[in-house]
Amino acid sequence: MSKQFLTDVIIEAAEMPKATAGHLADAIITAITDEIVTSGRFTIPGFGAFVLRETPKGTRRNPRTGEKVQVKAGATVRFKASPALKAAALAGAKKAKRKAAKG
Repeated sequence: MSKQFLTDVIIEAAEMPKATAGHLADAIITAITDEIVTSGRFTIPGFGAFVLRETPKGTRRNPRTGEKVQVKAGATVRFKASPALKAAALAGAKKAKRKAAKG
């Protein structure tokens, strides 16, 4: 999903001007970012959770060269889908597979 897609959905659902919808999309993204930075987690029930994970320092292998490289500790954000989202995605995948098989 892109910011433009989110803006378009807001425009259609709320029937508001494009500029206002763009500001609203920015505010939503900022709120999600701030919550992840502050608490380390942002959850939408029935959808999933964005979770801040720390990555440890250590030695890793460069996949291209096979060379060992020292990596600093850092952080990354992971998404964990809710059971409802997983079920909906699986149902959608099965439906698409059946449709493709029919031709």
